[in-house]
Amino acid sequence: MARKSSGNWIKGAIKRPGAFKEKAKKAGMSTSAYAKKVLKKGSKSNKRTKKQAQLAETLIGMNKKKRG
Repeated sequence: MARKSSGNWIKGAIKRPGAFKEKAKKAGMSTSAYAKKVLKKGSKSNKRTKKQAQLAETLIGMNKKKRG
């Protein structure tokens, strides 16, 4: 069975490109800082924003591993 390239799942996971970054910008925060705030216990953010924050943290972590 052939394996899919690792980048394909990322393309499928991003439903609204730039939406989370825009939310972070409106809050006056960086993307990673906003993601941490949204994912904190007790956060009143909606389900979509929490999913976007989780994906953002995953992608940020992947980028850090790639750089070294």
